[in-house]
Formats: sequence, C-alpha cells, structure tokens
Amino acid sequence: MTPSNETETLVRDSLERLAEQAPDGNEVLNALARARQRQHRRRPRLALAAVAAAVIAVAAGVPLVVTTVTDAPAQLTPAAGRPVLAYTPGWLPDGFTEQYRSGGPGNTAQVRQWQSGASRVEVAAHSTADPEWAQTALRISALKDQVVVHGRVAMVTGPSDTIATLTWMPDDRHVLTARVEGVPDARTVAEQVADSVTQEPVLVRGEARFGPLPAGMREEATTVRGSDSDNATTMLDASGPSGKVRVTIGSGSPALGGSGPVQVRGLSGAFVPASGPADAQVTVRLSSGRWLTASGRLPREQLVAVADGIVLDSAPDYAWLGTR
Repeated sequence: MTPSNETETLVRDSLERLAEQAPDGNEVLNALARARQRQHRRRPRLALAAVAAAVIAVAAGVPLVVTTVTDAPAQLTPAAGRPVLAYTPGWLPDGFTEQYRSGGPGNTAQVRQWQSGASRVEVAAHSTADPEWAQTALRISALKDQVVVHGRVAMVTGPSDTIATLTWMPDDRHVLTARVEGVPDARTVAEQVADSVTQEPVLVRGEARFGPLPAGMREEATTVRGSDSDNATTMLDASGPSGKVRVTIGSGSPALGGSGPVQVRGLSGAFVPASGPADAQVTVRLSSGRWLTASGRLPREQLVAVADGIVLDSAPDYAWLGTR
C-alpha cells in the first residue's frame, strides 16, 4: 500500500470512528415533532425554520456559537429546499424509471430524467427570461423541421436516429424540451413524450438545504438523483462573484487522498486542497453514516462555514426514485 493510500485509509477510519461516537439526532427530531403537535397557536414560519435549524445543528454536533459568513440572515424560502417542477409526461417508453430531478429559484431550469440502462428521456422547462432561451420562438420559426405539440409549433433537432430533442413553447414565458437518447426512432419517441406532457407539478425535496452563504453568493439549484431510494444523493449548488460551491450528501465516501484534518459541524472532518481541475473540498461523516461534502474554489474557512450552516432535513422525499 502506498503512503497516500495509507493516509486516506487512516483518515477515513478516524472519521468513521468519530461519527459512530457522535450523538444520534433522531431523539431530538422526534421531540421537536411532538412539541409541534402540542402547539395550539401558529408561529411565524421563519421562526419555526430557525428553531428546526438550531435543533438539527445541535443533533449533528455543531457548536452553538457559529461564525457568520454573510451580513444578512439566511433566507430559507420554500424554493431553497423544495423547488417545484411543473411539468410531467404521461407516457414513457417501457422500462424507464425516474432517477433525477433538479430545480431552483429564479430562471433555474427544471429538469427531470428517466433512465433504462444507458438510454435516457429528459423533460426540461426553461424560462424565456433566461437570455439563452429568449429567442426560442424565432429559432423555431426559422427551422424547417417542424411539428405541432398541443397546438403549438415545435422544432425537432438531433444528430442521429437514436438522439432527438423536441422543443416547444406552451406559453410565452416557458420553453419545454423533450430529449431522447439511446432509443431507436428517437424522434417519434420524443414526439410521443411531448404530446403527453401536462402541467402536473412535483417537488424536489432532498435531505438538506443551504443555510448562510458567503456574501454575494446565491442558491442556484437543488438536485436529487439515484437509481432508487437506497442510493439517493442530494446536491445543492450556489454561485456568486467569489465562485461556486456544491454541497453533496450521499452514502459514498469521497476520495480523501492528500487530505488533512479539519473541524466540520463539530466533528472531525477532512480538507482536500484544490489540485489541477479538481476543486477544494471539506468532508465529514455525519452521525447517520451519510457523508457531507462542500466543494468549490473557495478558501477552506468558507467551505467549512458553508458545511456548518447546512440545514438537514429529517424527512427527504426519495420515494419516487426508481419509479415510473
């Protein structure tokens, strides 16, 4: 075994031992639920969010004194943890199951994906307020290869018989795309998928959401992915003038080669500096056994602060993963 592999093994073993000794937050969360049921008058939603964040932080072992990374308090809007994806296909080829949902505030694209082996069907919604999609109506009108979807003119593009994208506008504010990959007669399949799409919203509720972020940085998207609920992963993305940050929570341990110790959420974690195209990252194993990683081209202290501020959700919605 090489020295770098020995180091990585020692760090991972140390994190796992410390995580096993960490307090279990389930009792605290259950007590909070019972207390809510006993309440006879409603409290402001932001107050409840603050209480929940504090209880979850204590359950995870975070010190009560937390360094603030922005002058403004965290704005925990519904979009921050539960973005709504508004469009649902009523028909899919046999054997496809949903394995990916992503959305966020503002003009963030809404994306849903179904897979069958290496084949994929994706339905996405974009805003015409996004400059990339603002001229879609002109592009559709200029393309010769047109079809009609729900009474609207649409265009079909694709490099081969197994890859096709159908683009249409259900109204003046949205652009929808149905993309099919790895399926014979992809154009026909894309048309069938598009014809079946209705405005039936679904939620994206992962197991975490952002708390405080570095000044000027804003949330971009919440993504949940996995072939089933047992291997689900939640990803949170944010960006700003100082760069981008991604927080991932999943069952798999990230690579820890070249890491050094760092305190994260009151636990012993690991810091891996940026190297070449790879971002810097801080990683910690939670008491649940799940791994939380914050990565980006940010200073170590900011990555730690972002990870410390993450609000954990005790009831993520992963039931749809691996279903039709």
